[in-house]
Amino acid sequence: MNKLISALALGLVFTASAAEPALVQTEFNPNFSGYFEKIASDEMQGRAPATEGEKRTVAYLETEFKRLGLTPYKNGSYRQAVPVVQIDPVAVSAMTLTGDKTAATLAYKTDMMAWSTRMLPEIKLENSEMVFAGYGIVAPEYNWNDYKDLDVKGKTVVVLVNDPGFATQDAKLFTGNAMTYYGRWTYKYEEAARQGAAMVLIVHETEAASYGWNVVAGTSPIRFELANANKNMHKAEVEGWLSLDAAERLFAANGSSLKQMKERALKPDFKAIPLHAKASISIKNNLREIDSNNVIGFIPGSKKPDEAVIYMAHWDHFGLDFSRSDDKIFNGAQDNAGGVAALLALAEKFKQGPAPERSVAFLAVTVEERGLLGSAWYAEHPLFPVNKTVAGINMDIMNVYGPMRDVMVFGYGSSELEPILDKYAKAQNRYIAPEPTPQDGFYYRSDHFNLAKKGVPMLYARGGIDSVAHGKDWGLQQRKNYVTDYYHKVNDEFDPTWDLRGSQQDLFLFYQVGLEVANSQSWPNWLPGKEFKAIRDKSLQ
Repeated sequence: MNKLISALALGLVFTASAAEPALVQTEFNPNFSGYFEKIASDEMQGRAPATEGEKRTVAYLETEFKRLGLTPYKNGSYRQAVPVVQIDPVAVSAMTLTGDKTAATLAYKTDMMAWSTRMLPEIKLENSEMVFAGYGIVAPEYNWNDYKDLDVKGKTVVVLVNDPGFATQDAKLFTGNAMTYYGRWTYKYEEAARQGAAMVLIVHETEAASYGWNVVAGTSPIRFELANANKNMHKAEVEGWLSLDAAERLFAANGSSLKQMKERALKPDFKAIPLHAKASISIKNNLREIDSNNVIGFIPGSKKPDEAVIYMAHWDHFGLDFSRSDDKIFNGAQDNAGGVAALLALAEKFKQGPAPERSVAFLAVTVEERGLLGSAWYAEHPLFPVNKTVAGINMDIMNVYGPMRDVMVFGYGSSELEPILDKYAKAQNRYIAPEPTPQDGFYYRSDHFNLAKKGVPMLYARGGIDSVAHGKDWGLQQRKNYVTDYYHKVNDEFDPTWDLRGSQQDLFLFYQVGLEVANSQSWPNWLPGKEFKAIRDKSLQ
């Protein structure tokens, strides 16, 4: 009875059937399904940036933001222009390795993948000395520095994928099995560039990377980068991967093996190891400047309008593939029409109530599928300064499989937003839990990550795998089926038979967490030891 009274006080909605227990909060916004279907429709032509699909999508979002009464981003417009450069590597040479111990030719896509994100028509790297730099990590909070006493200016660094915690499965080393920011391949490139390296090559291992070599070599080589004045000259000249076989041959030429190199990289006294080889490669690029747009609206706070809570979701997907003889449209229903529909449903709900004390912003960002670029641009050019952005919630792929007992939290154990989420989850008779594969590092693969890097505590969660009606095994299988059969495929289309009650429950949670923070005096922070806490603490001084 006490639980029932508490639930009614929160305005919860109960439904029930003989097959399942009473469900709570399954009717957040009846318009959610309509938003979802519209954004995923053929009319939007797959929502690729800088296409007719973008024009239609952005126009629809602008119309809805205006209808809902959101305040425009700037100068009466909901658009934030995002300048992007498309880099198409039209010719990549083989990589030649020369030296007393090593002489080899590595074939493009077979032995190695390489590209340049510098905005130049041609890159030529000749006789760059190679060195093994362990995991390529500088992490003060973990007392780890693979570049200590190492000068890699102009050199090629070879590094391992993931981080030492995953390699050892030691919960006391980094975060054990769960990948940290330092394990992400993007971090490896960023850190090597900061150290002055000319080329960075990551040794590919399927388990540690969480995907096979076919993903590395088979994905489109076209890169997208944010336009900038220095044309990305701050980045390494060449970034890339070594296949497992190529790495083994390289290490064998030095009288070692990958296993031995990994063992040495894990020792506290590890020092970089010369590979007695010099690498050469050339890359020719076609460059094309394109313009895309984030769509942003907000509700000004009634008492502290300069402080903000943000909700975000990416609107873009892969557009049209005219080479296909059948279905040419990448509708991107689950990824991520559902997240954008959630954004509209939340904005509508907030507008139906009194204005919160802090501002609440709604960000539909672009070019997520090609490198999280829209959110990266926003993080550098925010509507609300990052030290005034109290917290954020990201929505990327909503639950379409019905009510779940669990709420899956990516990057579980990261911030003080999680206890708030947990409180409202318990009111739904649910529990929060880590994502099933924390070693895959999904927390670092969606748009919230760019704001997290600026120190803003960001929550990324969704309905999990513990199905109320069918159990965990069934729920996990649905997730696997989606990844195998629908993810980034043309058949990711809206299905009117989907059970969206689970999404409605999740929307209640996202709304309540954001509303509580927006109406509070608190500043949720990262938990001690997390890689973004020092940045946040410094920004609030």
